[in-house]
Amino acid sequence: MAKEISGYLKLQIKGGAANPSPPVGPALGSKGLNIMEFCKQFNARSQEKQGQVLPVLITIYTDKSFDFVIKTPPAAVLVMNAAKLKKGSAESNRTKVGSITWDQVKEIAETKLPDLNAFDIQPAMRMVAGTARSMGVKITGDAPWANN
Repeated sequence: MAKEISGYLKLQIKGGAANPSPPVGPALGSKGLNIMEFCKQFNARSQEKQGQVLPVLITIYTDKSFDFVIKTPPAAVLVMNAAKLKKGSAESNRTKVGSITWDQVKEIAETKLPDLNAFDIQPAMRMVAGTARSMGVKITGDAPWANN
């Protein structure tokens, strides 16, 4: 028989760096979960993505056990890494803070494809390009689908 789900919890934690201090400890403690057990499992499963911000979806069961799924890093974080920025623009429509190429957009889209609601690389690239534009990052060159 399947366990009964009591709720979900979403967190963003750096890979391999989960510890019981805030925000992880209080979020899990308020739900009655074993904080150290989560930290050990998360750090073991995210070891290869050391230092990257990773969204994690925790499924909480009524018996205080849990499962979790580690997602791909947010598109905004990947765009900032590609453009070598600390943060996006405060006024993205007026002030551009950096630029990336369409090749970098394709690379980010391929990384994010499992977590996006797109089946093909072209719509995924459009989503990543929209994220970049909303952050004030300019995309240089012509879009690959504009050459048709």
